[in-house]
Amino acid sequence: MAINLDSLSPAELQALIKNAEAQMESARKNKAQEVRTKIDALLKSAGLSIDEVYPRRGGKGAKAVVAPKYRNPDNAAQTWSGRGKRPVWFSEALKKKGVTAESLLIAGAAPKAAPARKAAKKAVRKAPAKKAAKKK
Repeated sequence: MAINLDSLSPAELQALIKNAEAQMESARKNKAQEVRTKIDALLKSAGLSIDEVYPRRGGKGAKAVVAPKYRNPDNAAQTWSGRGKRPVWFSEALKKKGVTAESLLIAGAAPKAAPARKAAKKAVRKAPAKKAAKKK
């Protein structure tokens, strides 16, 4: 099935690209499902679970969930644990006048500990070296 691309208009080429991308996505999903089926069959025949073959970090079970620490005042469904990159809503809220990180804390959440400041070292000035006394 050869397609003469030179004879196609830009709109036809764009449609062809869209169809090809959709077909590619469908093929990838089908391939992933085939692999998943094969893996499930192998695990079942061996009497193992996926967690036994590929243990997760931190021991057994799912990743530990951290309780949210901050809540978006504009949308209560948006929370942040205080770990990782700051969400956009958090950064935007801090730009508003009078809003601090402490004001966004969820009741009962411990405030973030301020990082310990290192004591600034005072620059020690050395006294200018004394020139050797001239001998007479």
